[in-house]
Amino acid sequence: MDGRQPALDLLGEDGPVMRRTPLVVALVVVAALTAGCTSGDSSDPGADASTPIPSASGSPSADGSASPSASPSSTVVPATPAPRPARRACYRLGYADAVAPTTEVAAVDCARRHTSLTFRVGTVDAVVDGHLLAVDSRHVQDDIAAQCPAALDTFLGGTEDDRRLSMLRTVWFSPSIEQSDEGGNWFRCDVIALAGNEKLAPLTGRVAGALGRDGWQDRFGMCGTTDPQDADFERVICARRHAWRAIATIDAKGRDYPGAASLRGSGKAACEDPARAVAPDPLTVTWSYEPPTRAQWRSGQHYGICWVPTT
Repeated sequence: MDGRQPALDLLGEDGPVMRRTPLVVALVVVAALTAGCTSGDSSDPGADASTPIPSASGSPSADGSASPSASPSSTVVPATPAPRPARRACYRLGYADAVAPTTEVAAVDCARRHTSLTFRVGTVDAVVDGHLLAVDSRHVQDDIAAQCPAALDTFLGGTEDDRRLSMLRTVWFSPSIEQSDEGGNWFRCDVIALAGNEKLAPLTGRVAGALGRDGWQDRFGMCGTTDPQDADFERVICARRHAWRAIATIDAKGRDYPGAASLRGSGKAACEDPARAVAPDPLTVTWSYEPPTRAQWRSGQHYGICWVPTT
């Protein structure tokens, strides 16, 4: 089973939010991967049908004598499901941890350095038309992929434009197949901040409602190392060194991708007013427009981004 996931989006690669490709339903038992703060018992409650069941008197043998009772050590103990993750728990995830479908990284004290915060824990919807689906089925994974981004909007606050212009994203985790077989039926939504290309930034201060408070742009805003039209442009969080800052988004019309050249022409003109509003000298204004790529358009990003220099 392919456990890898697409890279977290930097609004220049794969789309506006973290998206996970649904996993293929596997018919083999994979090695157990723990999730959240604890690890599950990997024993299988019905693994060995030949295990003798203890009795008080034993059972008759072929010659009529009683056979010895099974020893207590042979008793099959039902597996205990791994506990549900705790809401508002903090973790020190690396980038590879964040894009994995399951996690075994243990929680840390939220007063210590951390890169993710669990803002929602939900229950997997695995029953369709009376049939129980595997945790890695398309239906289950698509449902989680819809719920976590929607819940993130409420958790962060702010406007739609604020959320588009921040480097805060959501990632999500579900039980491994083995944990699901043992009764694990949860999913976990975490918020993370992208520091740059395949890097996570520490989460500092209060994150809940962060985009509804003044000053969030300096902590979690989207910035760039140079003009987004330059070949060596890198998108970075504004808490890092930067030379350009994203200030507004411009919605594009239509269902079909109109092409980068067409989008650039209309978007560049639309960026003038937002750029002039933040310019130190409204008579001398510099700005740049970044249209969505064809891949981003397919993934649902039907808007471009206005940028201004900060130096």
